[in-house]
Amino acid sequence: MSQAQQPLISHLVELRSRLLRAFAAILAVFLALVYFANDIYTILAEPLLSQLPEGASMIATGVATPFLTPLKLTLIVSFFFAIPYVLYQVWAFIAPGLYKHEKRLIAPLVFSSALLFYAGAAFAYFVVFPLAFGFFTKMAPEGVTIATDIASYLDFVLGLFVAFGIAFEIPIATILLCWTGVTSPKELSGKRPYVIVVVFIVGMLLTPPDVISQTLLAIPMWLLFEVGVFFSRFYVRKEDAEAQQDQEP
Repeated sequence: MSQAQQPLISHLVELRSRLLRAFAAILAVFLALVYFANDIYTILAEPLLSQLPEGASMIATGVATPFLTPLKLTLIVSFFFAIPYVLYQVWAFIAPGLYKHEKRLIAPLVFSSALLFYAGAAFAYFVVFPLAFGFFTKMAPEGVTIATDIASYLDFVLGLFVAFGIAFEIPIATILLCWTGVTSPKELSGKRPYVIVVVFIVGMLLTPPDVISQTLLAIPMWLLFEVGVFFSRFYVRKEDAEAQQDQEP
């Protein structure tokens, strides 16, 4: 075996070890939560259940759906809770190949991205879900009984969780764009009017067709963009900052 192949194999072995640790952490959390699978689903369904008319309830159309759907949710929640440890394993794998100043800059991004994703999911659950499900239930035609399938509900809310979690990653995306030299904080500040229009369009697409919920998503996205622009000033590469200063009159 050549000397060039030895580092590659050692990296692959370490990668396998990190992945196994991440999967073991997810499995451990799953085993701890699986007993409470039905309770976890009840918590997730609460925003809809609280909006249903008196006497209405959720249903399960599949034979195994009442058993499999809570388990699926518990597995996803396990990954959700294990994200910090998974990110730590990712960081431990890539950190040895980084310079000291790169570690100092990337470490906050790696772990703040998890916090922002949690914030987006919490915003969806506590703010968007009550508004959305209240709107949907009130718009049902007269004589139509609302009986949502539990599997369809899970797929719907998971999609919203992912959408809002990604939307709340705007500061990270902004910082990375400036750090890689694709753009600069000054250029992003100049495009602020276009950004405001875009976030309101995204809010319209991701929320029910009412002004309140659209605004509740668009305003946080805009504020997160401003946060990203502010912190991106600390991530601009030195040579890019000097070139920008030379171009200014």
